[in-house]
Amino acid sequence: MAAIGNGQEMPLPLSAQRRRNLPAGAALSWLGAGWRDLWRNPGPSLLYGLAVFAVSAVIVWGLFRLGLDYILFPALAGFMVMGPLLAIGLYQKSRAIEQGEPVSLSRMIFVKAASGGQVWYTGAILSLLMLVWMRAAVIIYALFFGLRPFPGLHEVAAMLFGTPIGWAMLLVGTVVGGLFAAFSFAISAFAIPMLLDERVDAFTAMGTSISMVWRNLPVMIAWGAIVLALFLVSVATGLLGLIVVFPLLGHATWHSYRALR
Repeated sequence: MAAIGNGQEMPLPLSAQRRRNLPAGAALSWLGAGWRDLWRNPGPSLLYGLAVFAVSAVIVWGLFRLGLDYILFPALAGFMVMGPLLAIGLYQKSRAIEQGEPVSLSRMIFVKAASGGQVWYTGAILSLLMLVWMRAAVIIYALFFGLRPFPGLHEVAAMLFGTPIGWAMLLVGTVVGGLFAAFSFAISAFAIPMLLDERVDAFTAMGTSISMVWRNLPVMIAWGAIVLALFLVSVATGLLGLIVVFPLLGHATWHSYRALR
């Protein structure tokens, strides 16, 4: 708080109230806190994770059914962009546990955010970002391979790793995808929990999220690595791992927000 002329105190700017320079090891404590929340009345969390798995499986099946398997990898990356919004019900459960309130699946589904409709406005921005990334991935493929049809997932490894053009596309795709991933992570890491918990607008939440990430780079890099590793484990299990991994990361994300608040 800062003093003003009449002896009263004026609140510091929102960004100045946030914690800075947490050690990288704090990410493990967030994960541990998320694990405890997951297994405290686990039914709603696991059902939430099951629903995310079911919807994801249907989308992947639909891509193959419609011959759109060439956008599978961009779609998986897009899932990570949308993940913070999809996890809002898990933030609600962790907040309820923190405040000693009852936990139920209905309260996790029908969430009342302190910011009102601003949370859905942020979701629309994240959806747009996901669509732009998917279009960029298709354009990158076309730039390197022209109008050549996608050979299918069973041949894509040989195409990418067995030709100079494939290696070049991998390099460019990694750089472009990394930029998209870094930006989406920065704007969404704390924005959705903040909109659930505080009366702020979407752009303030996203801007504050970027500031919190920037001022805590070591722990946020560690946290991003944990999220990516657990997501890859989920993909390796045919997305079944999402049933546990998604609720775990959702609850842990709430604790990351509270730790830096």
